[in-house]
Amino acid sequence: MRRTTTAAAVATLLAAAALGLAPHQAQAAPAGGPAATADASAQIRFHDIPGSGGVTLKGNVFTPAGAGSGRTYPLIVLPTSWGLPQTEYLAQAKKLADSGYVVVSYTSRGFWLSGGSIEVAGPPDIADVSAVIDWALANSPADADRIGLGGVSYAAGITLLASAHDPRVKAVVAMSGWADLIESIYSGRTQHVQAAAMLGAAGYLTGRPGPELQSLLGNFLDSRLDQEQQMIAWGRKRSASEQVDRINANGTAVMLGNAWGDTIFPPNQYAKFYERLTGPKRLEFRPGDHATAEGTGLLGLPNDTWTNAHRWFDRYLKGERNGVDTEAPVQIKSRSDNGYEGYADWKSVGSGGTEKLALSDSEHLFANVDSGANGGILLLSSALDQFVKAPPIASVPLLPRAFAAVWQSQRYAEARRIRGTVKLHTTVTPTKGDGTFVAYLYDVGPLGIGKLVSNAPYTFHGKAPGRAFGVDLELFSTAYDVPAGHRLALVVDTVDPLYIEHNPIGAQLTFSSPRTDPSYVSVPLREQ
Repeated sequence: MRRTTTAAAVATLLAAAALGLAPHQAQAAPAGGPAATADASAQIRFHDIPGSGGVTLKGNVFTPAGAGSGRTYPLIVLPTSWGLPQTEYLAQAKKLADSGYVVVSYTSRGFWLSGGSIEVAGPPDIADVSAVIDWALANSPADADRIGLGGVSYAAGITLLASAHDPRVKAVVAMSGWADLIESIYSGRTQHVQAAAMLGAAGYLTGRPGPELQSLLGNFLDSRLDQEQQMIAWGRKRSASEQVDRINANGTAVMLGNAWGDTIFPPNQYAKFYERLTGPKRLEFRPGDHATAEGTGLLGLPNDTWTNAHRWFDRYLKGERNGVDTEAPVQIKSRSDNGYEGYADWKSVGSGGTEKLALSDSEHLFANVDSGANGGILLLSSALDQFVKAPPIASVPLLPRAFAAVWQSQRYAEARRIRGTVKLHTTVTPTKGDGTFVAYLYDVGPLGIGKLVSNAPYTFHGKAPGRAFGVDLELFSTAYDVPAGHRLALVVDTVDPLYIEHNPIGAQLTFSSPRTDPSYVSVPLREQ
């Protein structure tokens, strides 16, 4: 990654964030201040809440209408998303309070008017959740035996980790979050530059990044390989996947929701984490990008994700028999239609078997030139796919073959319903010791226009120039229907604006298919 590219990406995302990334922060009244009544039902008060280590967190509390002395209600704690203030969840918090919950939301430490510095779901953030629970039990009619956590994005990562450390937590709803931070923004050993730059820019605009975060972000964007293991260790401490045994021991009921096209926290890492959970669990995947699947719910509009979140809390905090625990626990919606499909587990999603596309022709690429195939634009492209069925496209016949390797299937007489994780196996021979390539799977129509089905990057370091090595790469999981008369195309190039590339000047890559180890793409399909 060249510093000029990083600087340009950061500058662009800073400008975008400055145009309205986060809503206005409401001024919080101190504890004991006047109450603001949302309407004749649930009531809201703004409070200064003591967090861990003496930090003050700006928060608000919704209590059910008519809450009297001696009666307690289940408690739900909602930390805010990255860069957003305590007003983020007002619409949903009120709905929850109207249905009989005490709901406490607070601005995560280091952002807006809350104290401290941004720790990126570090130990102080996890301790904050427990401190807020303690405060709520002492200052509201909250029931100590019925405690739930929830939230979107940053809050999802924090609440999953907090559920591992606080056994009082009975239920969690983690939406558009991460369970594995490394797999989220460093998958394929490749920096997801737009995601990291956006988060960094938002952190500086709306909060106070701590020294550790400032140093790590600089090292990450500058591709400091000498700091790679330290960065990975830092990320693992902030990954619930490293704490899954503690979550299972606590018996926490965990609901996970994400979008197929999430360009910040791709879905694969959530699916792998889900499979390791042994308690009550639910996994939902829908079309969209980061937080777009639940975004309308934050405005108080009808929203499937939030509807099921309420059902999850009702089942595991109130004991209601609403059927959420008897439905198929894996619920997915294809990017090509509006219906839901239920599965017993994640492994069953591709239960129709796999189709292998042979990559028999050898392809030779010159690196450092963008062929025109790419994964789209952070937050925008997958949102367009969600709302208007317009994913990133490329004219596959016109891709320059000096810079893009292309393999295509035959035209399909019947539709192919892709479900799950597409996998690439190939052999690469580089002319340099370091390099990056990006694999794309396209749905190609009769005119040669390819719609992006999935993609993933791959980076290598320290390889022997001229010596072949094998690569196994998982593309980002998806659910996509390829119409009859179309074909699939695998495209590989070396530059994508979403990712940092590590190809030295003059680098070349050859993709081959040895007779003893053939190259292929494995495509998981839904049962017909």
